[in-house]
Amino acid sequence: MRIIAGEFRGRKLLAPASDTTRPITDRVKQSLFDIVAGDIPGNIVYDCFAGTGSMGLESLSRQARQAVFFEADRSALARLKRNIATLQVEDRARVIPGDLFRWFAHAQVADDEKATLIFLDPPYRFVVERSEDIRNLVLRMAQHHLTPGGYIVLRHDARDNLTIPGVREIDAREYGNMRLRFLQG
Repeated sequence: MRIIAGEFRGRKLLAPASDTTRPITDRVKQSLFDIVAGDIPGNIVYDCFAGTGSMGLESLSRQARQAVFFEADRSALARLKRNIATLQVEDRARVIPGDLFRWFAHAQVADDEKATLIFLDPPYRFVVERSEDIRNLVLRMAQHHLTPGGYIVLRHDARDNLTIPGVREIDAREYGNMRLRFLQG
């Protein structure tokens, strides 16, 4: 795993210690960041189910003002914190450990703390087993945590058909067995 562009281009990141996280391939990450590149500089990005932080750290490399990382797995959390320290971006990174469903259900954020871009990469089984929780999470994010014009990039198995009433899909891309959906409130 590595940063593919920007200030930290070529810097290696600690990879996941187990198969709990599914790192995105460099090819897909490059395609995704080609799409979202204009929405990153100077803005806040949320990296949900962050794993070792690849998406948020890539965003910081591309001049995001701040990346907020949400991760519950202890092993991934330890590696995430080490990756943040290695890149020396502690001043622009915020780590929220624990259950992000609970955090988003209760957290209130000021307008200047809202994200322009939210990467939402739940374990694929959540999209099936916890589909109602994922729907509610996306709606809560769209209504209370996005800036006007901001959007959520939801990554899931291409075979899963998750409908989310109340949000608009502005784009979708498939890469092998992976689907990236771009959602706005």
